[in-house]
Amino acid sequence: MTRRRDLKITTIGAGYVGLVTGVCFSDFGYDVTCVDKNARKIEQLNAGEMPIFEDGLEALVKRNLREGRLYFTTDLAAAMPDTDVVFIGVGTPQAEDGSADLQYVMAAARELAPLLDGFTVIAIKSTVPVGTGDKVEALIREIAPEADFAVVSNPEFLREGAAISDFKDPDRVIIGTNNDKARDVMARLYRPFSALGPPIVFTDRRTSELLKYAANAFLATKISFINEIADLCEAVGANVTDLAFGMGLDDRIGSKYLAPGPGYGGSCFPKDTLALLDIAEKAGAQARIVEQVVNVNDTRKRSMASKVIDLCGGSVSGMTVAMLGLAFKPDTDDVRETPAFPIIENLQRAGATVRAFDPAAMAESKPHLTDVTYCSDAYDCAAGADVIVLATEWSHFAALDFHRLGEQMAAKRFADLRNVYRPEDVRRYGFEYVSIGRP
Repeated sequence: MTRRRDLKITTIGAGYVGLVTGVCFSDFGYDVTCVDKNARKIEQLNAGEMPIFEDGLEALVKRNLREGRLYFTTDLAAAMPDTDVVFIGVGTPQAEDGSADLQYVMAAARELAPLLDGFTVIAIKSTVPVGTGDKVEALIREIAPEADFAVVSNPEFLREGAAISDFKDPDRVIIGTNNDKARDVMARLYRPFSALGPPIVFTDRRTSELLKYAANAFLATKISFINEIADLCEAVGANVTDLAFGMGLDDRIGSKYLAPGPGYGGSCFPKDTLALLDIAEKAGAQARIVEQVVNVNDTRKRSMASKVIDLCGGSVSGMTVAMLGLAFKPDTDDVRETPAFPIIENLQRAGATVRAFDPAAMAESKPHLTDVTYCSDAYDCAAGADVIVLATEWSHFAALDFHRLGEQMAAKRFADLRNVYRPEDVRRYGFEYVSIGRP
Protein backbone atom coordinates (compact mmCIF):
# COMPACT_ATOMS: atom_id res chain seq x y z
CA MET A 1 0.00 0.00 0.00
CA THR A 2 1.27 3.49 -0.87
CA ARG A 3 2.72 5.32 2.12
CA ARG A 4 1.41 8.78 2.85
CA ARG A 5 4.35 10.42 4.58
CA ASP A 6 2.82 13.92 4.24
CA LEU A 7 0.97 13.52 7.57
CA LYS A 8 2.13 11.98 10.80
CA ILE A 9 -0.37 10.75 13.40
CA THR A 10 -0.13 10.18 17.14
CA THR A 11 -2.94 8.52 19.09
CA ILE A 12 -3.23 8.96 22.84
CA GLY A 13 -4.80 5.85 24.28
CA ALA A 14 -4.27 2.32 22.98
CA GLY A 15 -7.61 1.02 24.15
CA TYR A 16 -10.43 0.05 21.82
CA VAL A 17 -10.89 3.41 20.09
CA GLY A 18 -7.32 4.66 20.03
CA LEU A 19 -5.83 1.33 18.99
CA VAL A 20 -8.25 0.63 16.14
CA THR A 21 -7.92 4.23 14.92
CA GLY A 22 -4.13 4.17 14.92
CA VAL A 23 -3.78 0.72 13.39
CA CYS A 24 -6.24 1.41 10.58
CA PHE A 25 -4.64 4.74 9.69
CA SER A 26 -1.25 3.01 9.54
CA ASP A 27 -2.75 0.45 7.18
CA PHE A 28 -3.72 3.31 4.89
CA GLY A 29 -0.03 4.24 4.73
CA TYR A 30 0.40 6.90 7.40
CA ASP A 31 3.12 6.90 10.03
CA VAL A 32 1.32 6.32 13.34
CA THR A 33 2.53 6.18 16.93
CA CYS A 34 0.12 4.87 19.57
CA VAL A 35 0.82 6.09 23.10
CA ASP A 36 -0.51 4.54 26.28
CA LYS A 37 0.41 4.74 29.97
CA ASN A 38 0.06 0.99 30.42
CA ALA A 39 3.60 -0.34 29.91
CA ARG A 40 2.42 -3.96 29.86
CA LYS A 41 -0.07 -3.20 27.07
CA ILE A 42 2.62 -1.43 25.00
CA GLU A 43 4.97 -4.36 25.50
CA GLN A 44 2.24 -6.73 24.29
CA LEU A 45 1.48 -4.64 21.22
CA ASN A 46 5.13 -4.32 20.23
CA ALA A 47 5.26 -8.11 20.37
CA GLY A 48 2.17 -8.35 18.17
CA GLU A 49 -0.06 -9.55 21.02
CA MET A 50 -3.56 -8.11 21.31
CA PRO A 51 -4.92 -6.68 24.57
CA ILE A 52 -8.47 -6.79 23.20
CA PHE A 53 -10.47 -9.32 21.17
CA GLU A 54 -11.27 -7.86 17.75
CA ASP A 55 -11.41 -9.83 14.52
CA GLY A 56 -8.64 -8.88 12.07
CA LEU A 57 -6.78 -6.54 14.43
CA GLU A 58 -3.81 -8.80 15.13
CA ALA A 59 -3.01 -9.24 11.44
CA LEU A 60 -3.08 -5.48 10.84
CA VAL A 61 -0.86 -4.74 13.83
CA LYS A 62 1.75 -7.30 12.81
CA ARG A 63 1.78 -6.17 9.18
CA ASN A 64 2.19 -2.48 9.93
CA LEU A 65 4.79 -3.10 12.63
CA ARG A 66 6.73 -5.18 10.14
CA GLU A 67 6.45 -2.56 7.40
CA GLY A 68 7.59 0.25 9.69
CA ARG A 69 4.48 2.44 9.77
CA LEU A 70 3.20 1.63 13.25
CA TYR A 71 4.87 2.26 16.61
CA PHE A 72 3.85 1.80 20.24
CA THR A 73 5.30 3.69 23.19
CA THR A 74 4.57 5.00 26.66
CA ASP A 75 6.51 8.21 25.91
CA LEU A 76 4.28 10.94 24.47
CA ALA A 77 7.18 13.41 24.25
CA ALA A 78 9.09 11.00 22.02
CA ALA A 79 6.07 10.50 19.77
CA MET A 80 5.16 14.15 19.24
CA PRO A 81 7.92 15.60 17.01
CA ASP A 82 6.57 16.33 13.49
CA THR A 83 3.08 15.12 14.45
CA ASP A 84 0.32 16.75 12.38
CA VAL A 85 -2.75 15.13 13.97
CA VAL A 86 -3.12 13.92 17.55
CA PHE A 87 -6.12 11.70 18.25
CA ILE A 88 -7.34 11.58 21.83
CA GLY A 89 -8.93 8.15 22.18
CA VAL A 90 -8.93 7.57 25.92
CA GLY A 91 -11.83 6.23 27.96
CA THR A 92 -14.73 8.34 29.17
CA PRO A 93 -16.25 6.00 31.75
CA GLN A 94 -19.61 6.61 33.35
CA ALA A 95 -19.44 8.60 36.57
CA GLU A 96 -21.73 7.82 39.50
CA ASP A 97 -24.24 10.49 38.41
CA GLY A 98 -24.43 9.07 34.87
CA SER A 99 -22.27 11.77 33.30
CA ALA A 100 -19.14 11.07 31.27
CA ASP A 101 -15.95 11.15 33.34
CA LEU A 102 -13.51 13.40 31.45
CA GLN A 103 -10.49 13.01 33.70
CA TYR A 104 -8.52 10.99 31.13
CA VAL A 105 -9.35 13.37 28.28
CA MET A 106 -8.24 16.38 30.30
CA ALA A 107 -5.11 14.58 31.51
CA ALA A 108 -4.18 13.84 27.90
CA ALA A 109 -4.67 17.49 26.96
CA ARG A 110 -2.62 18.64 29.93
CA GLU A 111 0.29 16.38 29.02
CA LEU A 112 0.04 17.24 25.34
CA ALA A 113 -0.01 21.03 25.65
CA PRO A 114 3.69 21.77 26.29
CA LEU A 115 4.74 19.35 23.54
CA LEU A 116 2.98 21.13 20.66
CA ASP A 117 5.36 22.42 17.99
CA GLY A 118 4.01 23.85 14.75
CA PHE A 119 0.37 23.71 13.71
CA THR A 120 -1.25 20.59 15.19
CA VAL A 121 -4.79 19.29 14.94
CA ILE A 122 -6.04 17.72 18.16
CA ALA A 123 -8.90 15.42 17.18
CA ILE A 124 -11.08 14.08 19.97
CA LYS A 125 -12.18 10.52 19.12
CA SER A 126 -13.44 9.75 22.61
CA THR A 127 -17.18 10.08 23.12
CA VAL A 128 -17.49 13.32 25.07
CA PRO A 129 -20.28 15.69 26.18
CA VAL A 130 -21.09 18.87 24.32
CA GLY A 131 -18.57 21.55 25.14
CA THR A 132 -15.64 19.24 25.87
CA GLY A 133 -13.72 20.60 22.91
CA ASP A 134 -14.09 24.08 24.40
CA LYS A 135 -12.67 22.85 27.71
CA VAL A 136 -9.73 21.09 26.06
CA GLU A 137 -8.93 24.15 23.97
CA ALA A 138 -9.09 26.46 27.01
CA LEU A 139 -6.83 24.17 29.04
CA ILE A 140 -4.19 23.95 26.32
CA ARG A 141 -4.25 27.71 25.75
CA GLU A 142 -3.76 28.25 29.46
CA ILE A 143 -0.74 25.93 29.55
CA ALA A 144 0.76 26.85 26.15
CA PRO A 145 -0.59 30.28 25.10
CA GLU A 146 1.75 30.50 22.09
CA ALA A 147 0.88 27.07 20.69
CA ASP A 148 -0.55 26.85 17.17
CA PHE A 149 -3.31 24.24 17.24
CA ALA A 150 -6.97 23.52 16.67
CA VAL A 151 -9.23 21.14 18.58
CA VAL A 152 -11.71 19.23 16.43
CA SER A 153 -14.39 16.67 17.16
CA ASN A 154 -14.11 13.44 15.16
CA PRO A 155 -16.39 10.86 16.82
CA GLU A 156 -15.97 7.15 16.20
CA PHE A 157 -18.78 4.85 15.06
CA LEU A 158 -17.16 1.47 15.63
CA ARG A 159 -19.14 -1.65 16.44
CA GLU A 160 -17.29 -4.15 18.59
CA GLY A 161 -16.63 -7.23 16.52
CA ALA A 162 -16.74 -5.24 13.27
CA ALA A 163 -14.48 -2.32 14.15
CA ILE A 164 -11.93 -2.81 11.36
CA SER A 165 -14.53 -2.90 8.58
CA ASP A 166 -16.45 -0.02 10.20
CA PHE A 167 -13.32 2.12 10.26
CA LYS A 168 -12.15 1.27 6.75
CA ASP A 169 -15.58 1.36 5.12
CA PRO A 170 -17.60 3.83 7.22
CA ASP A 171 -21.14 5.02 6.62
CA ARG A 172 -19.88 8.55 7.19
CA VAL A 173 -17.02 10.54 8.69
CA ILE A 174 -18.04 13.40 10.98
CA ILE A 175 -15.61 16.27 11.59
CA GLY A 176 -16.53 19.19 13.83
CA THR A 177 -14.49 22.35 13.38
CA ASN A 178 -14.80 25.97 12.30
CA ASN A 179 -11.04 26.29 11.77
CA ASP A 180 -10.11 26.39 8.08
CA LYS A 181 -6.57 25.07 8.61
CA ALA A 182 -7.87 22.15 10.66
CA ARG A 183 -10.50 21.44 8.05
CA ASP A 184 -7.84 21.24 5.33
CA VAL A 185 -5.67 18.89 7.40
CA MET A 186 -8.59 16.58 8.23
CA ALA A 187 -9.72 16.56 4.60
CA ARG A 188 -6.20 15.49 3.57
CA LEU A 189 -6.13 12.86 6.29
CA TYR A 190 -9.43 11.30 5.23
CA ARG A 191 -8.79 11.55 1.48
CA PRO A 192 -8.27 7.76 1.19
CA PHE A 193 -11.73 7.29 2.72
CA SER A 194 -13.51 9.74 0.45
CA ALA A 195 -12.17 7.83 -2.52
CA LEU A 196 -14.12 4.82 -1.25
CA GLY A 197 -17.40 6.70 -1.28
CA PRO A 198 -18.57 7.52 2.28
CA PRO A 199 -19.53 11.15 2.84
CA ILE A 200 -17.22 13.34 4.92
CA VAL A 201 -19.47 15.68 6.83
CA PHE A 202 -18.04 18.91 8.23
CA THR A 203 -20.00 20.69 10.93
CA ASP A 204 -19.32 22.74 14.02
CA ARG A 205 -17.65 21.13 17.02
CA ARG A 206 -20.63 21.08 19.37
CA THR A 207 -22.92 19.52 16.78
CA SER A 208 -20.34 16.82 16.12
CA GLU A 209 -20.01 16.08 19.85
CA LEU A 210 -23.77 15.72 20.28
CA LEU A 211 -24.23 13.73 17.08
CA LYS A 212 -22.51 10.63 18.49
CA TYR A 213 -24.79 10.56 21.54
CA ALA A 214 -27.88 11.16 19.42
CA ALA A 215 -26.97 8.33 17.04
CA ASN A 216 -26.39 5.81 19.83
CA ALA A 217 -29.53 6.86 21.68
CA PHE A 218 -31.59 6.38 18.52
CA LEU A 219 -30.19 2.87 17.97
CA ALA A 220 -30.85 2.02 21.61
CA THR A 221 -34.41 3.28 21.09
CA LYS A 222 -34.91 0.89 18.16
CA ILE A 223 -33.76 -2.01 20.33
CA SER A 224 -36.02 -1.14 23.24
CA PHE A 225 -38.91 -0.51 20.87
CA ILE A 226 -38.72 -3.90 19.19
CA ASN A 227 -38.31 -5.58 22.58
CA GLU A 228 -41.56 -4.03 23.79
CA ILE A 229 -43.26 -5.02 20.52
CA ALA A 230 -41.94 -8.56 21.07
CA ASP A 231 -43.69 -8.65 24.44
CA LEU A 232 -46.89 -7.46 22.75
CA CYS A 233 -46.50 -10.17 20.11
CA GLU A 234 -46.32 -12.80 22.84
CA ALA A 235 -49.43 -11.38 24.49
CA VAL A 236 -51.54 -11.42 21.31
CA GLY A 237 -50.08 -14.45 19.52
CA ALA A 238 -48.17 -12.60 16.79
CA ASN A 239 -44.69 -13.33 15.42
CA VAL A 240 -42.10 -10.60 16.03
CA THR A 241 -39.64 -12.07 13.52
CA ASP A 242 -42.07 -11.62 10.64
CA LEU A 243 -43.22 -8.29 12.06
CA ALA A 244 -39.65 -6.90 12.27
CA PHE A 245 -38.89 -8.13 8.77
CA GLY A 246 -41.96 -6.37 7.40
CA MET A 247 -41.11 -3.18 9.26
CA GLY A 248 -37.50 -3.24 8.09
CA LEU A 249 -38.51 -3.31 4.43
CA ASP A 250 -39.68 0.27 4.86
CA ASP A 251 -36.54 2.26 4.01
CA ARG A 252 -37.68 5.00 6.39
CA ILE A 253 -37.23 2.48 9.21
CA GLY A 254 -34.57 0.00 8.06
CA SER A 255 -33.95 -3.50 9.32
CA LYS A 256 -30.88 -2.93 11.50
CA TYR A 257 -31.31 -3.04 15.29
CA LEU A 258 -34.78 -4.55 15.01
CA ALA A 259 -33.74 -7.94 16.42
CA PRO A 260 -35.51 -8.62 19.73
CA GLY A 261 -33.52 -10.02 22.61
CA PRO A 262 -32.66 -9.64 26.29
CA GLY A 263 -31.68 -5.97 26.03
CA TYR A 264 -28.70 -3.94 24.89
CA GLY A 265 -25.36 -3.84 26.69
CA GLY A 266 -21.73 -3.11 25.95
CA SER A 267 -19.49 -0.10 26.35
CA CYS A 268 -21.53 2.42 24.35
CA PHE A 269 -25.33 2.30 24.51
CA PRO A 270 -25.77 2.07 28.31
CA LYS A 271 -23.12 4.72 29.00
CA ASP A 272 -24.08 7.06 26.17
CA THR A 273 -27.82 7.07 26.84
CA LEU A 274 -27.19 7.99 30.48
CA ALA A 275 -24.67 10.63 29.44
CA LEU A 276 -27.20 12.12 27.03
CA LEU A 277 -29.75 12.34 29.85
CA ASP A 278 -27.14 14.14 31.94
CA ILE A 279 -26.36 16.55 29.09
CA ALA A 280 -30.06 17.29 28.62
CA GLU A 281 -30.66 17.83 32.34
CA LYS A 282 -27.75 20.25 32.63
CA ALA A 283 -28.97 22.13 29.55
CA GLY A 284 -32.54 22.33 30.88
CA ALA A 285 -33.87 20.27 27.95
CA GLN A 286 -36.21 17.27 27.87
CA ALA A 287 -35.10 13.77 26.83
CA ARG A 288 -38.15 11.78 27.94
CA ILE A 289 -37.94 9.19 25.17
CA VAL A 290 -34.34 8.36 26.01
CA GLU A 291 -35.23 8.17 29.69
CA GLN A 292 -37.88 5.55 28.94
CA VAL A 293 -35.48 3.64 26.68
CA VAL A 294 -33.07 3.30 29.61
CA ASN A 295 -35.87 2.18 31.94
CA VAL A 296 -37.24 -0.37 29.46
CA ASN A 297 -33.80 -1.86 28.91
CA ASP A 298 -32.98 -2.14 32.61
CA THR A 299 -36.31 -3.82 33.31
CA ARG A 300 -35.91 -6.20 30.41
CA LYS A 301 -32.50 -7.48 31.46
CA ARG A 302 -33.82 -8.22 34.94
CA SER A 303 -36.96 -9.91 33.65
CA MET A 304 -35.36 -12.44 31.30
CA ALA A 305 -34.72 -14.88 34.14
CA SER A 306 -38.49 -15.12 34.62
CA LYS A 307 -38.87 -16.48 31.09
CA VAL A 308 -36.41 -19.24 31.93
CA ILE A 309 -38.11 -19.97 35.25
CA ASP A 310 -41.53 -20.19 33.55
CA LEU A 311 -40.10 -22.66 31.03
CA CYS A 312 -38.99 -24.80 33.96
CA GLY A 313 -42.49 -24.96 35.43
CA GLY A 314 -42.24 -21.95 37.74
CA SER A 315 -39.13 -22.90 39.72
CA VAL A 316 -35.43 -23.50 39.04
CA SER A 317 -34.57 -24.36 42.64
CA GLY A 318 -32.09 -27.23 42.61
CA MET A 319 -31.83 -27.15 38.81
CA THR A 320 -28.74 -26.71 36.63
CA VAL A 321 -28.78 -24.00 33.96
CA ALA A 322 -26.44 -24.12 30.94
CA MET A 323 -25.67 -20.54 29.87
CA LEU A 324 -24.46 -20.23 26.27
CA GLY A 325 -22.92 -16.79 25.84
CA LEU A 326 -21.63 -14.21 28.29
CA ALA A 327 -20.47 -11.33 26.07
CA PHE A 328 -23.07 -8.66 25.35
CA LYS A 329 -22.85 -9.53 21.64
CA PRO A 330 -20.92 -12.04 19.48
CA ASP A 331 -17.37 -11.53 18.19
CA THR A 332 -16.20 -9.64 21.27
CA ASP A 333 -15.02 -10.44 24.78
CA ASP A 334 -16.76 -7.34 26.18
CA VAL A 335 -19.05 -8.12 29.12
CA ARG A 336 -19.80 -4.55 30.16
CA GLU A 337 -23.53 -4.24 30.91
CA THR A 338 -24.13 -7.64 29.31
CA PRO A 339 -27.67 -8.99 29.79
CA ALA A 340 -26.16 -12.39 30.63
CA PHE A 341 -25.00 -11.28 34.08
CA PRO A 342 -28.37 -10.20 35.56
CA ILE A 343 -29.95 -13.32 34.08
CA ILE A 344 -27.37 -15.53 35.80
CA GLU A 345 -27.60 -13.63 39.08
CA ASN A 346 -31.42 -13.82 39.16
CA LEU A 347 -31.39 -17.53 38.35
CA GLN A 348 -28.89 -18.11 41.14
CA ARG A 349 -31.11 -16.18 43.56
CA ALA A 350 -33.95 -18.49 42.52
CA GLY A 351 -31.86 -21.50 43.54
CA ALA A 352 -30.26 -22.57 40.26
CA THR A 353 -26.72 -23.80 39.69
CA VAL A 354 -25.16 -22.19 36.60
CA ARG A 355 -22.70 -23.62 34.08
CA ALA A 356 -21.47 -21.28 31.32
CA PHE A 357 -19.55 -21.24 28.06
CA ASP A 358 -18.51 -18.33 25.85
CA PRO A 359 -15.92 -18.57 23.04
CA ALA A 360 -14.13 -15.37 24.12
CA ALA A 361 -15.57 -13.77 27.25
CA MET A 362 -15.06 -16.28 30.07
CA ALA A 363 -11.84 -14.71 31.37
CA GLU A 364 -13.51 -11.29 31.38
CA SER A 365 -16.55 -12.72 33.19
CA LYS A 366 -14.80 -14.42 36.09
CA PRO A 367 -14.18 -11.25 38.15
CA HIS A 368 -17.88 -10.36 37.91
CA LEU A 369 -19.62 -13.68 38.62
CA THR A 370 -19.51 -16.05 41.56
CA ASP A 371 -20.35 -19.75 41.82
CA VAL A 372 -20.38 -20.31 38.06
CA THR A 373 -18.75 -23.36 36.47
CA TYR A 374 -16.97 -22.47 33.22
CA CYS A 375 -17.02 -25.13 30.52
CA SER A 376 -14.96 -26.07 27.47
CA ASP A 377 -17.74 -25.96 24.86
CA ALA A 378 -21.52 -25.94 24.46
CA TYR A 379 -21.86 -29.70 24.97
CA ASP A 380 -19.71 -29.73 28.09
CA CYS A 381 -21.89 -26.86 29.37
CA ALA A 382 -25.11 -28.77 28.67
CA ALA A 383 -24.02 -31.97 30.44
CA GLY A 384 -26.53 -32.69 33.20
CA ALA A 385 -28.38 -29.40 32.70
CA ASP A 386 -32.12 -28.97 33.15
CA VAL A 387 -32.32 -26.06 30.72
CA ILE A 388 -30.13 -24.31 28.13
CA VAL A 389 -30.23 -20.53 27.88
CA LEU A 390 -28.84 -19.07 24.64
CA ALA A 391 -27.89 -15.52 25.62
CA THR A 392 -25.37 -14.47 22.95
CA GLU A 393 -25.80 -15.30 19.27
CA TRP A 394 -22.28 -16.55 18.57
CA SER A 395 -21.93 -18.50 15.32
CA HIS A 396 -20.66 -21.36 17.54
CA PHE A 397 -24.26 -21.79 18.73
CA ALA A 398 -26.02 -21.55 15.35
CA ALA A 399 -25.90 -25.24 14.44
CA LEU A 400 -26.08 -27.17 17.69
CA ASP A 401 -26.62 -30.94 17.59
CA PHE A 402 -29.89 -31.20 19.52
CA HIS A 403 -29.86 -34.99 19.47
CA ARG A 404 -26.48 -34.92 21.24
CA LEU A 405 -27.63 -32.21 23.63
CA GLY A 406 -30.75 -34.12 24.54
CA GLU A 407 -28.75 -37.24 25.38
CA GLN A 408 -26.52 -35.27 27.77
CA MET A 409 -29.14 -33.17 29.55
CA ALA A 410 -31.20 -34.02 32.59
CA ALA A 411 -34.24 -32.42 30.92
CA LYS A 412 -34.84 -31.10 27.41
CA ARG A 413 -35.54 -27.38 27.76
CA PHE A 414 -34.17 -24.57 25.56
CA ALA A 415 -34.62 -20.83 26.15
CA ASP A 416 -33.58 -19.06 22.95
CA LEU A 417 -33.21 -15.39 23.98
CA ARG A 418 -31.81 -14.40 20.57
CA ASN A 419 -34.28 -16.21 18.28
CA VAL A 420 -31.44 -18.12 16.63
CA TYR A 421 -33.60 -21.19 15.92
CA ARG A 422 -37.01 -21.88 14.45
CA PRO A 423 -39.26 -23.31 17.16
CA GLU A 424 -40.26 -26.34 15.11
CA ASP A 425 -36.60 -27.26 14.47
CA VAL A 426 -35.92 -27.53 18.20
CA ARG A 427 -39.22 -29.06 19.28
CA ARG A 428 -38.93 -31.98 16.89
CA TYR A 429 -36.08 -33.24 19.07
CA GLY A 430 -38.43 -33.33 22.05
CA PHE A 431 -37.35 -30.05 23.60
CA GLU A 432 -39.59 -27.62 25.38
CA TYR A 433 -38.71 -24.34 23.71
CA VAL A 434 -39.30 -20.62 24.25
CA SER A 435 -38.00 -17.63 22.33
CA ILE A 436 -38.65 -13.89 22.16
CA GLY A 437 -41.92 -12.60 20.73
CA ARG A 438 -42.93 -15.72 18.82
CA PRO A 439 -45.90 -18.05 19.42
